[in-house]
Amino acid sequence: ADGRGGAQAAHALNVGATVRGRGPRNHFPIVTASRYLFIAGGIGITPLLAMIHEVDAAGARWELQYTGRSRSTMAFADELADFGDRVSITASDEVGRLDLGTVLDVPQPDTLIYACGPESMLEEIQQRVASWPPGSLHLERFAAAAPADSSNDAAFEVVLQRSGRTVLVGADTSVFDAVRAAGASVLGSCLEGICGTCETDVVEGEIDHRDSVLDEEERESGETMMICVSRCTSERLVLDL
Repeated sequence: ADGRGGAQAAHALNVGATVRGRGPRNHFPIVTASRYLFIAGGIGITPLLAMIHEVDAAGARWELQYTGRSRSTMAFADELADFGDRVSITASDEVGRLDLGTVLDVPQPDTLIYACGPESMLEEIQQRVASWPPGSLHLERFAAAAPADSSNDAAFEVVLQRSGRTVLVGADTSVFDAVRAAGASVLGSCLEGICGTCETDVVEGEIDHRDSVLDEEERESGETMMICVSRCTSERLVLDL
């Protein structure tokens, strides 16, 4: 009853209802590289494990830094032991926290970093890879980063290009809620800017990106936005809806 997105839609269905489905959207794909550094915190190993098997089968060089509270709580530790010294396990109850400075403070050429885990770990990783080449870091979050300051949010107009409608988005209303209330067919799930379901093409407008999906290059292009959290800094936003 207190769900949202897909949960609400599922519970609104009646027996015998017809639904439409499609394959998953992947905003955490493995990109071809000559070397990989995987960093997992706790259950953050889950999306990285499949990547490790894929790049290992392809013959790429890689290593994994896997940290958790204790070995007994670290999933797939036995399976990962088969990879030998390419896997480094740091259990905090044995040796303390993983020293990310030792791992990341010296940029490695032609290396992509894939990380997933608690927000505190991801924030530190982002800070430490500032000197790495652009595009080196790929993250996946289980929860949204700290929300943006909304005290200066202002209302703006959203033009739905395909339908020709113009919608007013209030200072305390999301683009997603406003266009959906106006009858536009939009999809949403997490409504926190971490899943990518609501990604929408932008035709015109200055975007205030507040999601945890797009990388810096994608943000600078201004081609898409996550309408559940991101806003517009100009008075008018035109979407491909």
